[in-house]
Amino acid sequence: MTITAGAPPAQGPRADHALGFVTGGVIGASLTAFVSGCVVGKASLIVGGLVLPAVTGLLFLLVTQPRRAREAAAVPRTALAVIESLEAVEGVASDVPTRFELSVAPDDGPAFRVEVRQSVNRVELTDYRPRGIVVVEYPPDRPWKLRIVRRPTPEWEERAAGARVDSVPGPAMRSESPAGCAGCFLTLLGLLLGVAAVLLLFRADLFDRDEGKGGAAPEPTVSSSTFATSMTSETGTVTLDPGRSMLDEGELRAAVESLTQGADRHGAFTLVAQERLLTVVFAPEGLSGFDPRSLPYDRLPALVEEAGNGAGSRRSWQLTAENVTGSVTLRIVVTGDRGTRTLEADEHGKVLSRSGS
Repeated sequence: MTITAGAPPAQGPRADHALGFVTGGVIGASLTAFVSGCVVGKASLIVGGLVLPAVTGLLFLLVTQPRRAREAAAVPRTALAVIESLEAVEGVASDVPTRFELSVAPDDGPAFRVEVRQSVNRVELTDYRPRGIVVVEYPPDRPWKLRIVRRPTPEWEERAAGARVDSVPGPAMRSESPAGCAGCFLTLLGLLLGVAAVLLLFRADLFDRDEGKGGAAPEPTVSSSTFATSMTSETGTVTLDPGRSMLDEGELRAAVESLTQGADRHGAFTLVAQERLLTVVFAPEGLSGFDPRSLPYDRLPALVEEAGNGAGSRRSWQLTAENVTGSVTLRIVVTGDRGTRTLEADEHGKVLSRSGS
């Protein structure tokens, strides 16, 4: 029996490029979010980087469930095929990966040419030779998913023994189409867009905190204002850039000196320091105050740490220095996730009392 060739069936439409683009975007966004969250200590970014791939995978399964159900319910077609060529890959395993190029001649449709890869037992490899007739099965809507039937039914085995299948001209369909330059480009583009989206949406958290760290440290921003009571008093403020703290070595001392150096100011009534803000209220002319440069700055980080004992993770702190009683008193208030703690010390940094709520 001779089976002649006809026009090959068209290969079904694919969404490989779109899937590659989405996959690249998810990988870029999730990795960037996870790494950035670890660097800046932002839990929402870390969780988002872990959840995004899982959610995307779940959505993909839900969207493709109807198609996969239809493919599973489709009855495969059986046909005869002639081996145009085969190439086995050498290996030590008992099953040898082999590339087959076949001309397939279905009973109820046009013949077509297809290239498949299938593992063949090393002992059975000699049974396959060019121009040999084999029995194959394939989904009716995806002929490139074809496989060679190793143990066909007696009916098909008898048909294969007496059949002759003509070769099908033209290029062969492949079971694994290469992605090509366009697919690789779209995947890379999706990855870059995913990275850019995360960096753009969270630029304030990722970049503002590092501003001013590189290169030379910027000078503190100094502002002053005056207000009238019975006498004129002056207030000076210093605000540090994001990423810097008044508890960093030398920061608070430098901030105080920036307000007092080269200025005709008298002693201070009050000095208030927080994480990035310093406020000094200077005494009016004719009244005495304490010298804000004389505070025990080297002891302040340790005092803040000691004041926060029992308050849990530190959320905020405030140092107030004043001389209402005639001697300078340092009052440190630390607020944490377990409450608020207060410590008082003298002008030399000696602890006088502790309290908490």
